[in-house]
Amino acid sequence: MSTDVYEELITEQKRVALLGSCGHVLGWDRETYMPRGGAEHRANQLSLLAGLGHQWGTSPRIGELLEQVEGTDLGDADGAKAVNVREARRQFDRATKMPQKLVEEISRVTSLAQQAWIDARKEADFSKFQPWLEQIVSLKRDEAQAVGYGDGIPYDALLDEFEPGTTAAEVTAAFTPLREELVKLVGGIRESGVQPNHEILTRTYPQTAQAEFGTKVAAAIGFDFDRGRLDVTTHPFCSGFGPGDCRLTTRYDEHHFPGAFFGTMHEAGHGIYEQGLDPDAFGTAMGSSRSLGIHESQSRMWENFVGRSRAFWNHFYSDAQSTFPDALGDTSLDDFYAAINDVRPSMIRVEADEVTYNLHIMLRFEIEQPLIAGDLQPADVPSVWNEKFEQFFGIVPKNDSEGCMQDIHWSAGLIGYFPTYALGNMYAAQFFNAAARELGDLHTMFAKGEFEPLKNWLNVNIHQRGQQYRAPRMAEVVAGETLSHEPLVEHLNSKFKPLYRLD
Repeated sequence: MSTDVYEELITEQKRVALLGSCGHVLGWDRETYMPRGGAEHRANQLSLLAGLGHQWGTSPRIGELLEQVEGTDLGDADGAKAVNVREARRQFDRATKMPQKLVEEISRVTSLAQQAWIDARKEADFSKFQPWLEQIVSLKRDEAQAVGYGDGIPYDALLDEFEPGTTAAEVTAAFTPLREELVKLVGGIRESGVQPNHEILTRTYPQTAQAEFGTKVAAAIGFDFDRGRLDVTTHPFCSGFGPGDCRLTTRYDEHHFPGAFFGTMHEAGHGIYEQGLDPDAFGTAMGSSRSLGIHESQSRMWENFVGRSRAFWNHFYSDAQSTFPDALGDTSLDDFYAAINDVRPSMIRVEADEVTYNLHIMLRFEIEQPLIAGDLQPADVPSVWNEKFEQFFGIVPKNDSEGCMQDIHWSAGLIGYFPTYALGNMYAAQFFNAAARELGDLHTMFAKGEFEPLKNWLNVNIHQRGQQYRAPRMAEVVAGETLSHEPLVEHLNSKFKPLYRLD
């Protein structure tokens, strides 16, 4: 293999990634500090950058370099060079199938649609968002046709962007047994008659104090604020711009403690992953996260397996009481722990408990597929959402803001993203078990405020591997087993059955 050819390919890859990171900065600013009046101009900026990125990423020179380097001796198939070339080919082939005008239009429309979604959500008026959703669904159908989906369904082409190599059929096969176990556990909890005092979490928690406490905890679990920051937005997210710059966002409600706190823990989990990537490999497969399912495994692990554990609060509860004396001063740890693990049907996905959360994801998965197939029209989404929500949870949203407009994803064109949350929960359970087998009793460590061993283990076994393996293979290599619902179900049963005195 010509070293010069490989190095030129890597240089081109990094150049494209650097341009993409500029777009990420503008996108982050749009969701945090940009004045409302800048929406159209920002959409044009992002559309321009998306078009340039597409031009650079589909340059004939990259195709030539790939042809020259493929078939040469790249070393170990799972080594850095082979992985970088393999994933560069995948990225190039997908990009070259997409017309530049379609890339630019998706960027422009989704940028404007996100502002429209913010306004429509505030007013709980789906009619103001519907025209944008119609445009987005049409564009994403065009994307699916351009990319192709073999013998599968159009949705597979969109899912593949977030979870490479995974199909809707495979997701369904993973979700079906998980759903059966969740319904069984939720039923047992409902019949138990145990009702934690949820009112604890709706007392007054001043925003400034929430921000200070959330920042302190995020730093304690390993997020480096010298290389990142935390800001406020409508819908929380994490943006990794590149080495040394990772942005977290959250939102505050002074009468709902879990929203901002566990949202910050969740986004910090994403941020720890981004900060754990190899900075020297930025722009290449070995310096990029594997998939959104793996990314979500990290955020959900820190949020739930760590942040909602009894051991975690054995360490942090006295700090919480000092920070929120009026709300928690006279509240026992037992009552607080039960409250943050209260299981009950709820409207908002990002505020859902560990047990019912995956049902929120399955509902969206069931809506997205017919939406892309053309069997469900955007105008009918609110009614179908409400029908399915009642089937899944036994309750109906009061309005579309707590119903089908609660998530930003569709306005951003992220159709095919939602399944990765539930896949992430399954991977999280497997990785957490693997870490415990190697490191010992993690909960004893958490109770002492020792989070670095888990973070370092994740850095080595997940983050620094980049895109070395596809997600299912990574589970085999790291956890010693293929993707399975069983470890997650075991975790949920072992945690919630004692809380609700089941069995």
